[in-house]
Amino acid sequence: MTKATPADFDWSDLGFAYHDLPYRFRAVYRNGQWEPGEITEDSQIQMSEAAAALHYGQQVFEGMKAYRRADGGVNIFRPDRNAARMRQSAERLVMPGYPEDDFVEAVKAVVKANQDFVPPYGSGATLYIRPFLVGTGAVVGVKPADEYVFSIYVTPVGAYYKGGLTPTAYVTSPYDRAAHGGTGRAKVGGNYAASMLPGQNAHAAGYSDVVYLDPRLHENIEELGSANFFGITKDNRFLTPKSPSILPSITKYSLLELAEEAGMVTEETTISIYDLDQFEEAGAMGTAAVISPVGSITHNDKKHVFYSETEVGPKTQALYDRLMAIQFGDQPGPAGWAVDVPLD
Repeated sequence: MTKATPADFDWSDLGFAYHDLPYRFRAVYRNGQWEPGEITEDSQIQMSEAAAALHYGQQVFEGMKAYRRADGGVNIFRPDRNAARMRQSAERLVMPGYPEDDFVEAVKAVVKANQDFVPPYGSGATLYIRPFLVGTGAVVGVKPADEYVFSIYVTPVGAYYKGGLTPTAYVTSPYDRAAHGGTGRAKVGGNYAASMLPGQNAHAAGYSDVVYLDPRLHENIEELGSANFFGITKDNRFLTPKSPSILPSITKYSLLELAEEAGMVTEETTISIYDLDQFEEAGAMGTAAVISPVGSITHNDKKHVFYSETEVGPKTQALYDRLMAIQFGDQPGPAGWAVDVPLD
């Protein structure tokens, strides 16, 4: 595959796609320890046909971004939280977690090496960062691998909303994203593979994505597509579901803090699909879009409309603007959120 160059990109017209940039980070775990990692130009990974990642799904990943500031510098957002979450995901799949401090330094190194591909300030585009950990050791019986690869690649991506925030419609799904007590709290590929069919069905029916309900009762909201749900009540409370099968979103915990900063009462709690009338605004939150406003949710053919099906609510807009301003360095945020990447 031919390596991309900065001249290949129209920064104002980027989609969400993989591009083979010049550099990535890679480290190997063997003989019970992590070997020193390095920046490499090799975008291919070789593994045994019996690799645990291929047969038993022993793999985890993360998603984060680098942001070009107005002064030309580059921020990454709360990388320590991604490092900790990847370690926790790895523990759930009996994999050796990559050391958290080394994770953060590796992310900085990859962004620095590919600094010419961080889109310019004002374009709305960012450099997407994908750390991942896969079991490459050969196994036949169901057991953990003895060798692993940790790697990080980056690719420029466009603004999620070209025309600004737009509310979209969601529908509940009879499928479960993850089992109660399963791998829902881990960021593993199997959770996303399980979401492809219900997502495809929702798109075919004219919805933007699905609402996953709890796997035991099928009554309480868990996630919206691959994002966490929030609702803002009529009495100014910011609520988000609490469940052992929900991914602990870094964007969610950031917005919980910012909602408190804005004067809201915040809570992680059980949210029934039958209690949507309490909310005046709602949204999905995650790395890709920060916030996806929810215009409506349809359950059992009954449609509930939140603030509007065409306009984003003012409180949702304010939270989005505040978080984006912190990420791009336009406003100061809590200590440690916006981390500078030293450049040449």
